[in-house]
Amino acid sequence: MPDNQHHCATVRHLFLPTPAEMARIDEAASAHVPVTTLMENAGRAVARAIRQHTGACRVLVLCGPGNNGGDGYVAARRLAEQGWPVAIAMLASPHPGGDAAAAAALWHGPVVPFAPASAARFDLVVDAVFGAGLSRDVGADVADVLAAAPRLVAIDMPTGVDGATGEVRGHATGAELTVTFCRLKPGHLLLPGRTLCGRVMLADIGIPEAAVESVPIRAWRNEPGLWRTPACGVSSYKYSRGVVSICGGAEMPGAARLSAAGARAAGAGLVRLAVGESAGIYRMTAPAGLIVDSDPLATLLADSRRHVWVCGPGLSVAEVAATFPALVGAGRDVIADAGAFSMAAGAPERLAGAAIITPHIGEFSRVFGRSGPDRVAAARAAATRTGAVTVLKGPDTIIASPDGRVAINDHATPMLGTAGSGDTLTGIIAALLAAGMPRWEAACAGVWLHGDAALHAGAWPVAEDFDRHVGAARVRAETMAQKVTG
Repeated sequence: MPDNQHHCATVRHLFLPTPAEMARIDEAASAHVPVTTLMENAGRAVARAIRQHTGACRVLVLCGPGNNGGDGYVAARRLAEQGWPVAIAMLASPHPGGDAAAAAALWHGPVVPFAPASAARFDLVVDAVFGAGLSRDVGADVADVLAAAPRLVAIDMPTGVDGATGEVRGHATGAELTVTFCRLKPGHLLLPGRTLCGRVMLADIGIPEAAVESVPIRAWRNEPGLWRTPACGVSSYKYSRGVVSICGGAEMPGAARLSAAGARAAGAGLVRLAVGESAGIYRMTAPAGLIVDSDPLATLLADSRRHVWVCGPGLSVAEVAATFPALVGAGRDVIADAGAFSMAAGAPERLAGAAIITPHIGEFSRVFGRSGPDRVAAARAAATRTGAVTVLKGPDTIIASPDGRVAINDHATPMLGTAGSGDTLTGIIAALLAAGMPRWEAACAGVWLHGDAALHAGAWPVAEDFDRHVGAARVRAETMAQKVTG
């Protein structure tokens, strides 16, 4: 299992610790900085964020019995010191002798009942009830109070949102602003948590980086700097940039052409369609720079330069069954998509040998069964089971490596939800893999570039629009990576 040293120190800001991992970081930090100091810093950061977010108004802070509630007591005191009218409502008293109790003891302002009627009387309610480390479902007694708030700001995570999975535990009311500390958590990026958090502000509260580094973290936010796209140097040529081969089907030729367009736009030196007896259909519409091969697959595999293959877009089950085993048997790096999942329905072992698989949630369920509430764990399990980097596509795409590494991508748009979009993605990933990027990094980069291209493709784009924006996305990615890694 790679530890944090596997990644350069310059991308530590992309780590996504789970609540359990964050608790270990907090414990490690307490050896260097008193918890009371960290709590004071957190509450001050929340109060500052609220002042930046809205004008002075009547504020009610809902405090739970733990440290999240302690942050709330500090935030209330700091706002009151600025002249804001503030009150506290306690779900329960802090644990005696704890750090939250010390923070509560410094509050000398009004305390009102923890009730819906109280929340409804204030202009803004601060949710300091449970935070990201919630371990049980939220009951109606808490949910009703939060739902009565006219406006809500959350500390760490809206109550009811699981910080590890983004799932709702019982009930959750969306916040317009969430203030969290040290690092984002997976639940800030994973749906539905991402939409329930509103705008997320990350505050530095003085947790030493040594404390963060002491905990092996296996999840990252997917951004340039976590990876870098291969450079195209003065001595680069088509074979050094990589060859991408795509298996094309007889009935749905458009899917293979979309994959080819994605691969060419992402920088592949040469893209070839392996279509057998269907060559005539493809040659009628193939652009000038795309080669259409009619030779038998065994003949094409004799060319060792053709190491990266896409298998699945536009293929029937029979066509996948005829090509995928041959590609794997020849030791090729295969990206499996679309028809490959119909071939492997209920039998994930049939995908063994693939380098990367790219299912959307429906295809994933067809092969592996329902993912359940923890899609990160499900993607990791699929990667382990198949030995392939698993790209679980969606508005919060999860890229899981068989070694346990995970990246969560929120750099995308709902406009990707159109027929053929996934075919373009497989081509982009294939081009990066052919250029020499490791599998997980190629998948991460491909997902980000695909999302970035869609974000710049204008209003209501179709899949054919995305490839025209991939080159500019690569430029933006490299600029971002240089700022992060130097």
